[in-house]
Amino acid sequence: MDFTLTDEQQAIRELFQSFATKEIRPVAAELDTEPRFPGELFARAGELGFFAMRYPEPEGAGLDVQSFLIATEELAYGSLAVAACCTMQALMGSHFVQAFCTGDVRDRLVPAALAGEVRGTICMTEPDSGSDLFSMKTSAREVEGTWRVTGQKTWITSAPFADMFTVFARTGDSDSEERELSVFLVERGAAGLTVGRAIEKMGVKASLTSEVSFEDTPATCMLGELGQGVPYLRRILADIRLMTAALSIGVARAALDDALAYSKERVQFGKPICRFQSIQAHLAEMRTDLEAARRLVQWAAWRSDQGMENADEASMAKLFASEKAVHTCDLAARILASYGYASEYPVERYLRDARFLLIGGGTSEILKLNIARGMTR
Repeated sequence: MDFTLTDEQQAIRELFQSFATKEIRPVAAELDTEPRFPGELFARAGELGFFAMRYPEPEGAGLDVQSFLIATEELAYGSLAVAACCTMQALMGSHFVQAFCTGDVRDRLVPAALAGEVRGTICMTEPDSGSDLFSMKTSAREVEGTWRVTGQKTWITSAPFADMFTVFARTGDSDSEERELSVFLVERGAAGLTVGRAIEKMGVKASLTSEVSFEDTPATCMLGELGQGVPYLRRILADIRLMTAALSIGVARAALDDALAYSKERVQFGKPICRFQSIQAHLAEMRTDLEAARRLVQWAAWRSDQGMENADEASMAKLFASEKAVHTCDLAARILASYGYASEYPVERYLRDARFLLIGGGTSEILKLNIARGMTR
């Protein structure tokens, strides 16, 4: 298989690389020290077509998975926090609305969401339910033709500024576990919907995250069929994991670039530290891990674009890329030594931000189980 970029893909890389370098990176430190929703950058990503890339025409751009991941990597190179806001909108926050909304609701929300004018998020995680979706307690019941949702969600990315919430909830008991969960659309302003204050986090601080509670909250509509929440989620899990892997590559690349530049400028014992074998070993390891992660992601994305099964490949790509991103950021901090611990340099932010990648899209522990099950299936 040939991983050479097409002319269109190269143009996408250059477009988003310019955006990340000229517009995102100059304000990334400020967004970390004074966390806020990066509204102008979010809107700019919409203008560049990022939110519509992965959706079919005529509403979307109809681009391949590889193109979407190229743009995602570049956004993360600029700021992982900004990239997290944008990818939530481009994938989880709008996917089910685009896939299942009809009529007036579709006309009102889908074009606006793909332009970034209506902001979305997805609500799955609960205080006592993370990787184990079937322990979810949030429930929905039908009352006079309207579904009403009750429960509490936590760690909801983009909730403080979201206009629409894709909510997973129990809709009754059944002999089949996969028929226990359904998906609903709840819009901001609905009765009984409460968005809590932003959770203070170690990193990705401008990607605001909070608790969300529902108290007999009327849903705008059910998204898809009753009880099909888990199968629907499984259909996009590979995309979610590949997206997280692309985010990992972006921040790892930023850490490598900064560490390499510093090692060429920093002089000790009469020569730049990049000429010392120990530093060279770190740089070589970082570049090797980065390129290996990129090839894993390209392989899994290629399978997706060919219409082939890629669940295991996406899990391997996400596992490797996220773990190596954290390790790469740690090596970059070691190369900078004391300055790698100082907020004056972005490397310490990269290291804090990268920890988020070990959780989003499935923890490393869960991914290892999935990969092993695929091997022994």
